Amino acid sequence: MRSSRLTRGALAIALAVVFLCSSVGAQKSLPTVPINLNTATSEQLQELPGIGQATAKKIIEMRQKSGPFRRVEDLLAIRGISDKRLAKIRPYITLSAPPPAKK
Repeated sequence: MRSSRLTRGALAIALAVVFLCSSVGAQKSLPTVPINLNTATSEQLQELPGIGQATAKKIIEMRQKSGPFRRVEDLLAIRGISDKRLAKIRPYITLSAPPPAKK
């Protein structure tokens, strides 16, 4: 009886470790086309390496408050985006003018 408890306990621990390792180590797929900082949705921004929901929200808030990004380096004004993080996402982002406002 005791050995079956140990076996079930060990199995439960092993499954928990596998689950945690797979979710922590899971990497999102990288964008296949450059993401435009001036038009991207939160979901699109979250495709960028190192950009989660909170940072995507900050990017959109900055864009709404300050207008379209003029340079990729403008992202450095956002708390949480360092030179190192910018270097990781730079190959996957682009800038272009936002579509004209509808009248």
